Amino acid sequence: MDNTPTTQDRLYRELARTLIAELVEGRYPVGTRMPAERELAARFDVSRPVIREALIALEVQGFIEVRIGSGAHVVALPGQGETPDFGVSAMEVAEARLLFEPESAALAASQITDAELDELAALVDAIEEENNEVGGAFRADRAFHTLIARVTRNSAILETIDRLWEQRERSAESALLDAKVRAIDVRPIVEHHAAILEALRARDSLAARAAMQRHLTAALEGLLIASEARAVAEVRQALAAKRDRTAHLKI
Repeated sequence: MDNTPTTQDRLYRELARTLIAELVEGRYPVGTRMPAERELAARFDVSRPVIREALIALEVQGFIEVRIGSGAHVVALPGQGETPDFGVSAMEVAEARLLFEPESAALAASQITDAELDELAALVDAIEEENNEVGGAFRADRAFHTLIARVTRNSAILETIDRLWEQRERSAESALLDAKVRAIDVRPIVEHHAAILEALRARDSLAARAAMQRHLTAALEGLLIASEARAVAEVRQALAAKRDRTAHLKI
């Protein structure tokens, strides 16, 4: 297996290749538990979010299974010379959206119609309704953002932003992290969408850009927070299980 990272590679992919190579070499046999995130982070001198992205890449390809309370377990080994197939990660999509969507909102502010403002207002209400649904999809959220892109009257902008949402929904890596985010009940923030709507209603391009930047920055941070919260939940479950096992012991 060629494990040489390219200069253009994201760090998590370099790490995933290294871990896959170690699986091939037999460092972690099937059925064994991989080192904890903090151990891997210290060993490779990277942040824990990078470790989590790498583990998600391995999980998507079926090599490991991340179990709440017990970490990552090896369930299959890659074949000799097998080339890892990476999809678009949730972090990559979030970063790209942060580049494009604030400018889309700024342009839309100067062209939006009253009818389109009414459509956006209805979508804000729909986002709130979807947030109250157990395991609800984010259809209204996507519709809100793509409507703003459509309001720019620029088909290239609309196609770019629509494509980013498609990548979010179709990428196995992105879908897996989104599922983990939903599992700890992180959902679109209605107040952020309402602030974007009000800036557009005022036809204020600067305010619309700033409101969209705040929203997408919070969304990107939410991915990291959700990932950290999930790690904390695993630790708490492990400690609770340990307490249960030792509760009958006498000091």
